Amino acid sequence: MNRKKFLTTSTLALAALSTSTFGKVKEVGGEYVGDCNTTNDILGPFYRPKAPLRKDLTYDGLTGTVIQLQGCVYNPDCTTPLPNALVEIWHCNTEGEYDNNSKAFNLRARWYTDQEGRYSFKTILPGKYLNAGQFRPAHIHFRITAKNRKELISQIYFTGDPLITDDPWASAERAELRILPIRLGDTKGNLMVDFDVYLAKEQ
Repeated sequence: MNRKKFLTTSTLALAALSTSTFGKVKEVGGEYVGDCNTTNDILGPFYRPKAPLRKDLTYDGLTGTVIQLQGCVYNPDCTTPLPNALVEIWHCNTEGEYDNNSKAFNLRARWYTDQEGRYSFKTILPGKYLNAGQFRPAHIHFRITAKNRKELISQIYFTGDPLITDDPWASAERAELRILPIRLGDTKGNLMVDFDVYLAKEQ
């Protein structure tokens, strides 16, 4: 890839990320509400409740590219961080396998947002697996719950994954802002993925 194409691709990816970060606020019936709500996605068949409370999903013998997955959970006004929201994530390993049975709950975790609404997990980039005869793109599942907020079940995907185009969920318009770039986070080459989440009011 030449430098011009690289810069163009990078700019588009950052633009998509910026769009997902800054929503609009509108007045409805005397109240200000946001239209920035993060879109949902399928739960999938591999969810397990009561995963361990931990921020580090890596373990001895785990293979794969380590990433720091981080972001902020916001209230429906699109600007106010939401502390104490429960963020659950789960995904497969590099072989496309989920831990569906072990007591270790490998590559599964829960954590609460801090007072500034922020969360962070250390994990790996997941692999890919066959689903109905075709491979799904790499993805990480999210479930986010908070008091008086609508539960969010969603997934994130990664910029440049060639399998996104043919995947019915990742290629849907509603998933566009959940296709995220992987970026260099510091001078040591650590990789990071940023995913800010905007919850809706409970109906």
